[in-house]
Amino acid sequence: MPIKVVDDSPGTQDNLQKASPNSNVAVKRPDLGGLVVDPISAFYIFAIANVLAALYAPIQDCDEVFNYWEPTHYLNRKYGLQTWEYSPEYSIRSWLYIVIHAIVGKVGSLFSTKKSFEFYFIRVMLALTCSFCQSRLFATISKVLNPRIAIWFMVVMLFSPGMFHASAAYLPSSFSMYTTMLGMTSFMDWRGGSKTHIGIMWFGIGGTIGWPFSAALIGPFLVEELILASITKDVEIVRRLVDGVVRSGIALQVAVDAFFYHKLVLVPWRIVSYNIFSGAGRGPEIFGTEPFDFYIRNLLLNFNLWFVLALCAGPLLVLQYVLQLESSTRFTFMRNVFFVSPFYMWLAIFSAQAHKEERFMYPAYPFLALNAAIALHYILGYIGNADPKKLTGMIPAKLKFVVVLTSVILAIDIGILRTLGVVSAYRAPLQIYAALQQPDMDKTGEIVCLGKEWYRFPSSYFLPNGMHAKFIRSDFDGLLPGEFSEAKVGFGFFAGTWLIPAGMNDQNLADPGKYVWSLKICADMTLTRASSTYLTAPIWWIHTSLLQTPHSWNRTTFLISKSGNGCSVLDFWMPQIQALSVDSSGYRKSYGFLRGIGETGEIIA
Repeated sequence: MPIKVVDDSPGTQDNLQKASPNSNVAVKRPDLGGLVVDPISAFYIFAIANVLAALYAPIQDCDEVFNYWEPTHYLNRKYGLQTWEYSPEYSIRSWLYIVIHAIVGKVGSLFSTKKSFEFYFIRVMLALTCSFCQSRLFATISKVLNPRIAIWFMVVMLFSPGMFHASAAYLPSSFSMYTTMLGMTSFMDWRGGSKTHIGIMWFGIGGTIGWPFSAALIGPFLVEELILASITKDVEIVRRLVDGVVRSGIALQVAVDAFFYHKLVLVPWRIVSYNIFSGAGRGPEIFGTEPFDFYIRNLLLNFNLWFVLALCAGPLLVLQYVLQLESSTRFTFMRNVFFVSPFYMWLAIFSAQAHKEERFMYPAYPFLALNAAIALHYILGYIGNADPKKLTGMIPAKLKFVVVLTSVILAIDIGILRTLGVVSAYRAPLQIYAALQQPDMDKTGEIVCLGKEWYRFPSSYFLPNGMHAKFIRSDFDGLLPGEFSEAKVGFGFFAGTWLIPAGMNDQNLADPGKYVWSLKICADMTLTRASSTYLTAPIWWIHTSLLQTPHSWNRTTFLISKSGNGCSVLDFWMPQIQALSVDSSGYRKSYGFLRGIGETGEIIA
């Protein structure tokens, strides 16, 4: 017999999923006085925020450029920079993920010949995809849990700097965040029967085409399904599990990667193998490590109050169950535990890893937002109690309203100021390359030399057609990207994807072949094709003799470079009011193009 539970807890009116997958029990809905937002309106609201992110958000991670934008540029423009991960010798990046975006980019190129337009077209399509997934999850939360919880979920999603970056980022972790939202929708909504196979499919697609580790987020939902299947003797669970796995897209991925690498390769396994079983001298730790509290500090910065609430969701759930035991069933309590537990699991797993990056949290952002919304809903339900026999009932209603409203507005304002601060302080690389889009700059064969801050390069999409990027020697001692082969040999259309490039390794060891060893050489290479060359780097990483010629800087702008991991006012945008102004001169770097290098060839690292 299927389990059927109805719960109208008077203190919260939560109705947090009352029945088993096969239940047809009608659930009492609270009267919200027109508070419900329909899915179409929710999509438009999410789209506004996400498209703004697509147009203005700086690129947070150089991996996004070199591992995803550059391969896409190679497929669509026949040249680009290549990382060791795309060498057939290692092949730990899937071409299926790239092909999907390259097709979108090709469609965008039909509307404009500018490569930068193609870049932003892909970004906008990512933003709209994220909006669709958010609106689906929003609708499910509203119908299955509570419309008020859905509203708070929307607020967290809209005003968090973390979502501003993740929503339109060209990263597998962002793609996995999209599929996570669709998977959550399937597992949470039991109306009309179990959707286990659909949920497994979405988490599976996120793990195969996107990021393999994101599939771990399905764990609590599978445990719930297995427990229910054992109680109800549901043997169909096996068929649903197999059905979901088959739909995950692994066969398509293997086929596409075989076409590009010219060999059979299971990329998700290679990613897991390198990151976990690669041994000494290899693995993620060689690219940097962070302390245990890195994600706590990062999430506080990107989600402020919402992160604190997300951490409180579990304890509040237990407290509510204990205090209202007579009106809240054990089944309802367990369902809610499965809803809030993935975020704790993900945070614990990745906090325990030595190598940490902000993007690793992206797949768990929907769970963070859901936890925060549930926690705030519990808190509002408790403090909104007007019973004079309880402590909260003795507090004046107006005072409670002011405290709640002030806290929410403060959280929203902090998120907006952080977002504006990042855009104003770190968008210089996306702006400065616009100088090269002028008609007189579009000369095939020119070279852009990247200095110490090569990792700020926004991709070849911001260079004119035929212009290549190369590296000069700096104090960076790791492995820089090479270039995809432009040879036209063998079978297939993209020889650079299956020809083994020289100088690649999986130990982050520098390769001298990746550098232009003299500015004079770079100038000579350019002078044979055009009249000028350009160098992008902070002023103080270029020999002072290069700055003696007046007007040597073609175009400059500034970005903030703050050392250390501590939080300061420089992490937020401040209005240009004298009383509120902050002296950031010590943190500002000139960032621009140096023209006319002349005969000087010395490089100072």
